[in-house]
Amino acid sequence: MSAYHFDSSALVKRYIQETGTAWVRSLSRRGTSDPIYLARITAVEVCSAVARRARAGGLPPARAAGALARFRKHLMGRYRVVEMTPGLVDSAMRLAEVHGLRANDAVQLAAALEVNGSWAPAGLGGITLISADQDLNATATAEGLLVDDPSLHP
Repeated sequence: MSAYHFDSSALVKRYIQETGTAWVRSLSRRGTSDPIYLARITAVEVCSAVARRARAGGLPPARAAGALARFRKHLMGRYRVVEMTPGLVDSAMRLAEVHGLRANDAVQLAAALEVNGSWAPAGLGGITLISADQDLNATATAEGLLVDDPSLHP
């Protein structure tokens, strides 16, 4: 069994057609048993990305509304959400300081490392961070996570 942590740069591809959409959908489609983890902040980031694209005219309002409705439905049942705890915030602060990450990227990485920390000792193997953010991917690799970039899967 594989497990994934999606950041918003990857997950938005599930709802908006971009390079990597087919690949992201193949990982996240209904019926797959591989768990997908998201940091709680991902919900805000995905909604923001879709709304901003619609507001800029790159996405018709009806398609944006449909994408957001599907995302909210999936958020309720398909994804496992990693909540913001004091420990996660402390970890994100450390990662931001050590690696110079943007705030939300530090939270994403802290959440992925937290999930990975519970999977590896349980003998389940590690998780893979799915992200199209090169800075985040490089830092995640330096922190020992497996990473994959949906932009490399056209």
